[in-house]
Amino acid sequence: MTDWPNSGSAGPRPDPTRAMPTDQHGGYGGHTGYDSGYNTGQVYAGSGYGGPRGGSDRGVVGPVDWGRRIKFGLITLLVVALVWSVGTYFWADSKLRREVDLGIVKDRPEEGEGTTYLIVGSDSREGLSDEERKKLHTGSADGKRTDSMILLHVGDQGTTMISLPRDSWVTIPDFTGSESGKDFPSPGARKLNAAYSMDGAPLLVRTVEYNTGLRIDHYAEIGFGGFAKIVDAVGGVEMDIPRDIKDKNSGADFKKGRQTLDGAQALAFVRNRYEAGSDLERTKNQQKFLAALANQAATPSTVLNPFRLYPTLGAGLDTLIVDEDMGLFDLASMFWAMKDVTSGEGTSMNMPIAGSAPQGSLKWDMEKVKLLVGQLKNGEKVTVEGD
Repeated sequence: MTDWPNSGSAGPRPDPTRAMPTDQHGGYGGHTGYDSGYNTGQVYAGSGYGGPRGGSDRGVVGPVDWGRRIKFGLITLLVVALVWSVGTYFWADSKLRREVDLGIVKDRPEEGEGTTYLIVGSDSREGLSDEERKKLHTGSADGKRTDSMILLHVGDQGTTMISLPRDSWVTIPDFTGSESGKDFPSPGARKLNAAYSMDGAPLLVRTVEYNTGLRIDHYAEIGFGGFAKIVDAVGGVEMDIPRDIKDKNSGADFKKGRQTLDGAQALAFVRNRYEAGSDLERTKNQQKFLAALANQAATPSTVLNPFRLYPTLGAGLDTLIVDEDMGLFDLASMFWAMKDVTSGEGTSMNMPIAGSAPQGSLKWDMEKVKLLVGQLKNGEKVTVEGD
């Protein structure tokens, strides 16, 4: 047998391209286990130089799949955001006080274009301690009365905010008692805020609808305490005070110029009546402030910051009274509409006034009111100007 590698013989070497015969035991040339050292090109795990024997691939690190990691991270982030959003929705929805049943309001006008909200600020002291009442200058009267009333109409032609002076001289129609279920005859002409005092939100809605012909789709009411807490929760509201204001009844004490009002100061500003000179001036201040508050509450610094969003929602929803059909999306639409007024995309006005009436009240200009309501119901651009 010739030892090819070391024999020094000049005999021919085997052709590596020719397959060598194998026996039944898998050996070449009749020699079981014979290894020619020839590699045909196949790569086997663990057969590389320096690799561990036995085919193990321990210690071999593959390339990092960054695309897969980023995709997984984005999916995780979206799931967390979805869970947080859904959780926040149900938490906030559970806090809404749906206490007003508009279904008991009788003889309602036909529905028109858009959505109309009746927004009411009451002088309720509910939940306020004696110290808080003193700080907010709310007084200690029992019960609650309307301190401000605003119609907010949202339609294709934009947003219209209409203040209803609480001293408006209107007819309070016959109505069904919200608690007793009994029918009561019309008490005749009274100041508008008397309707709320007589039978609460349902009769106020009934009276506004009866005197305007405009159907109220949703009702929202907030008291003194809730109003002040919302302002504090959003970090205050910036206002441009038109002149020096000092009023001991409301606690208003401001210097002219732009400044940020906290909850107590804001309440004093919107309640200022005697120094303002008239209820009409007061309602204009209320509109300006509510629009500014909505603008502040809708900023990314509030909506996207859970440390500010949750206190704001908690402060507002705990004291906000709405109708039974009011949902969070309706409430959000209401705030965004008020924000439009601040940005110049909406119209703010008082109900058109024709002069004075008994008991120092204000008489509506019914021709203008009829034209205004017609424009709102028909989805037309509002051309009527208020006082």
